[in-house]
Amino acid sequence: MQKLLIIDNYDSFTWNLYQYFSAMRTHVIVKKNDEISILEIEKMSPDKIIISPGPGTPENSGISLSLILNFYKKIPIFGVCLGHQAIALAFGAKIIRANKIMHGKKSLIIHNNKNLFHNLKNPLYVVRYHSLIIQSNTLPDHFIINAKNYLSHKNDQYEIMAIKHKQFPLYGVQFHPESILSDMGFELLYNFVKN
Repeated sequence: MQKLLIIDNYDSFTWNLYQYFSAMRTHVIVKKNDEISILEIEKMSPDKIIISPGPGTPENSGISLSLILNFYKKIPIFGVCLGHQAIALAFGAKIIRANKIMHGKKSLIIHNNKNLFHNLKNPLYVVRYHSLIIQSNTLPDHFIINAKNYLSHKNDQYEIMAIKHKQFPLYGVQFHPESILSDMGFELLYNFVKN
């Protein structure tokens, strides 16, 4: 049975993630972002790590940034919303205010059918709860964009909705697959567990 560690950034959606991953016959451990150390995570030896959504900014997400930099080469990591932003920030991308605040709003995203998005509908409706986004032109070259929300197809204007490191199993999604309003959220999360 896989051991999953969820870093809780003080967000109620953490428990939706807990429920979904528990339903996949995994052993799920939840720790607040200020109640566990890098050394304790090493001793715990999780098979996978999930960094939850949360209020505020990725700079204020407790252990999240140092966890990413310490473990991304060794343990698969999946960041949701704030966790996604933390991954980008840890590698030098800028996090900026979104053009439009998205709290409980559905969006249609287009994805590349790879990794987390394998065998999912395309385009895909997802729900978003955020006011910050990754500034797309600051995302380092060692990441690929797995999903976008197009603001204008004509001008190729978009917001990044999912990223993956090119070499390591490090994933982030800006939206909330754990929300009941997101289509195929369970399947997306299962793709992380099975890979």
